Parts: sequence; structure tokens; C-alpha cells
Amino acid sequence: MSRFTAQLSRDAEPEAAGLPAHERVYRQLRDMILFGALAPGQPVTIQGLTETLEAGMTPVREALRRLTAEGALDFQGNRRIAVPVLDARAVEELTLARLALEPELARRAALRIDADGIATLAEADSALDAAIAAGDITGYLTGNHHFHALLNGHADAPILTGLVDGLWLRFGPSLRVVCGRLGTQGLPDRHKDLLAALGEGAAEAAADAMAEDVRQGMEQIALGLAPAARSS
Repeated sequence: MSRFTAQLSRDAEPEAAGLPAHERVYRQLRDMILFGALAPGQPVTIQGLTETLEAGMTPVREALRRLTAEGALDFQGNRRIAVPVLDARAVEELTLARLALEPELARRAALRIDADGIATLAEADSALDAAIAAGDITGYLTGNHHFHALLNGHADAPILTGLVDGLWLRFGPSLRVVCGRLGTQGLPDRHKDLLAALGEGAAEAAADAMAEDVRQGMEQIALGLAPAARSS
């Protein structure tokens, strides 16, 4: 088990406690994909995952089935499953989909969130800033996702949030690659603008800040993946 994978497993332990084996394994594998412990193009096998996750074959097989159905893994024939590799077209589609959904979640959250919720988001953003300053890629990836997940939770829109969760699974491994190439210092975010809008109860300003956050983040992914695309 890699140090990164081990850290994800430790972080997930409290949440996974008491869950059935198939759900625990699913969440562990999902986090490995979401936070880039598995690289784009990397094949995954039942045998390899049973060793990495210290789990039985049946829950691993079920987790692979669910994540393939969700688009987080790609079935390539001959029983081969791999983490999808994003090309420019896929990045464009993901950007359009995120822009259609995430600003609306921010708009709804701005109308529902209270002072305690804003304070919790501000704390999450401070932790994210510390990870960026320290060059902590794992801390950035988990912290950024945590911030967005907290915000989306206040939108009270489970269908939209579920769709967004699926999108993040698709670009998470590539974001990890980009962070590895470029580091954390140049990574943009509009969280401060978003927090200010939330504090004012300004729903449209919150939506605008989220739209710009999405655009900047996806542009960073597109730019970071471009050299690899040109060299392949």
C-alpha cells in the first residue's frame, strides 16, 4: 500500500466504521480514484485491489462494477479495467457540465446557509490555504473536495449533488497529475469571493464566484495535460 493510499485509508476510517464490507471497499476505491491514488490509464485488477485494500474478492468485484457504471473506471474489453484518460474533448465536456451544475448549487446554498455553516467553510478554506502554502498535494486535493462538498451539502439538492460527485470522479485523477507537474502554488480558487458572497446572502454573486472557480480549475487541468497530449 502506497503512503498516499494509506493516508486516504486512515482519513476514511471514522466514516467507514461499522459499514458493510462492500460499502467500505467501494468508498475506499472511490477515494483512491477521486484523489488520484490511481493514475489515468492505470489498470486495476481484482487481485491487486484485494491486496491493497486488504479485502475479499467479492466486495472488490462489486466496487469495480459500481465505479465502472458511474464512469469512474473504464471497461476496455478482455476483462481489463483502467482509470480513464482525459483528452481535450473530455475536459471540455466536464467543464460545460460543471458550469451547468455547480453555480446552481452555490446559488441554492447561499439562500440556505447560516453563520455556523459559513464559519465551517471558512475553516475548511484556511486548511486548504495551508496545504497550498506547504505544497501538500494530498492535503490540497482532499481539502478542496471537502470545501466543495460542504458547500454542496447546504444546497439541499441531492440529485444535482450526486451528478456533481460523478463529475469529480472523472477529473480527480487528472487533477492529481497536474498538481504533481505544476505544484500547488499556482492553483487558482475563488473561495474567498464565494465566502464573501455567502456572508452577504448574495446568491448570484456566489454562483458567479463558483462559475469562475470552475473555469479556472478546469483551465488549469487542460493546460497541465496539454504537454502530455502533445508528446503522446
